[in-house]
Amino acid sequence: MKIGSKDHKELFCRSFIESHVKYEPEKLPWPNLDTVGLESLRGIPFWREALETEQEAGVMVNAFAQTMSDPLLREAIALQAMEEERHGKLIKFLIDYYDIQISPLPEPVLPSNIKTAFLDFGFGECLDSFLAFGLFGLARRHATDISEALFEIFDVVLNEEARHIMFFVNWVTYEQIQDGRSNWLRGTNAVWHYKRALQDKIQIFTGSNEEKQEGFTATGASSFIDNLTPEVLLASCLEENAQRMSVFDKQLIQPQLVPNLAKIALRTLKLIPRRQSNAIAQNS
Repeated sequence: MKIGSKDHKELFCRSFIESHVKYEPEKLPWPNLDTVGLESLRGIPFWREALETEQEAGVMVNAFAQTMSDPLLREAIALQAMEEERHGKLIKFLIDYYDIQISPLPEPVLPSNIKTAFLDFGFGECLDSFLAFGLFGLARRHATDISEALFEIFDVVLNEEARHIMFFVNWVTYEQIQDGRSNWLRGTNAVWHYKRALQDKIQIFTGSNEEKQEGFTATGASSFIDNLTPEVLLASCLEENAQRMSVFDKQLIQPQLVPNLAKIALRTLKLIPRRQSNAIAQNS
């Protein structure tokens, strides 16, 4: 199969549509939590940001779907919009069910350039999902006071996020090939959008205390594990990402840039203690 061909489009669209799972958030098996479990759940800092992100995404992605002239692409992107809206409903139900206190949210506003917004969102979701996979794995192993039933519910959500980023990277590659862009131009475009997504994460870490508390995946790790190191986080992200990606058709493109950068960063971090030990030995 040639990437960028009609067969490629059929495969990534049909794979996405046919792997859709039907469920209603309010009918999921939400567990009753004890006092400790409730305190842990309510202490997670990103519920408001998660709800706002999903609600905005549902509106924006649905609007972008309506701009598609290709019926198959329009169907697939509209399905993603529905899933984003359902994520928002799921988080809203969780917030209400467990009486998690958040400040009121503004009404979603459509961006002026809907395609740029969809591109920014897609690349940002690739970065966010990679982090979320790793944090979810750490939380599942370490947050023993939170019910496993909750992890099973959010496991479905993360599987959907994996489907979203798989669809996105194949769609954006298909579109750019159809527009006649070379590999070099496609790579430059991806780096530019990832840079914008990374700048948003840096702003979370360096912004106000409120902004730091609202970081969706970037600031939640401290809720689950003490003394978390970059090495542990990156290793978990890579392991969980590989597991999530392993279920997809090998003919499809997978998100590569963020995992590859994480591998380089992890190898570099593992070398630092060795270099420090060598420097101490030379100076002694």
